[in-house]
Amino acid sequence: MGEVILIDLPYFCCMDNVGVRDLHHFIAEQLDSNCILEERDDFSLFICPTLTFDIILLKSFQKLPPPVAERRRISINEGQLNYEFEKIKNRLKVLSGKAKKIYARQTVLARIDKSQAMEFQQEHHLQVAMPGKYRYGLYLKGELVSIAIFSGGRKMRNQKDDYRSFELIRFCHKSDYLVIGGISKLIKGFIDDFHPGDIMTYVDKDWSQDSSLKTIGFEEKGEKAGGEFWVSSGIQYPISNKTDLKEVIENHPHGYLSPYSGSIKLVLAI
Repeated sequence: MGEVILIDLPYFCCMDNVGVRDLHHFIAEQLDSNCILEERDDFSLFICPTLTFDIILLKSFQKLPPPVAERRRISINEGQLNYEFEKIKNRLKVLSGKAKKIYARQTVLARIDKSQAMEFQQEHHLQVAMPGKYRYGLYLKGELVSIAIFSGGRKMRNQKDDYRSFELIRFCHKSDYLVIGGISKLIKGFIDDFHPGDIMTYVDKDWSQDSSLKTIGFEEKGEKAGGEFWVSSGIQYPISNKTDLKEVIENHPHGYLSPYSGSIKLVLAI
């Protein structure tokens, strides 16, 4: 991660133990009845023996603790839990195999407009909604259940004049649904329309240290450093020091500080 910002602003309030208790109750009741909660100075550790991952809830904005053995780890910060609890619960359901499953062959692929894409992300995606340039959706009986948002094409040095690289900016399913084969169908539709030279994307390391996109041909091509954002009204404001943080809170008081561990760059060569 980048510089660690130590919060000492009097009007910045962390959650109390209610958030920790609510998350623990949800995990124990719906995901793993054997979940063990360990309280540490800077984080709460949810050890989930029957799941494929453990969960860390950061209480302060310090660097992440080292992983436990080779276990996958999901990192959540208190501000995000406070504002996005329902989305977090649904995401954890999917990762725990508790999702409602749909097969991509049951869905219809279609282009969607900007407003549809933004509304769907705001309701179902943990990250800030992005409009992108090209937007695709999968429909089941007329209901939008999965979307993919792509950038415009970029010319690449050392490639032919007609070579274009596009970014997969956002991808998400509805709530606690899992559309099996959905990302493949969305990407195939985009490829058929625009014939890209490659498609690249960034995978959030807080939620995924080993992306399933690799199973459909994406290859790891590096990492992007982490940092901090102030998130307010669906907009991310980069934070590099205490002065930045104080100014953005004064201008946008209703929000939360969101540190992130960085991202993994993946590229699909067409």
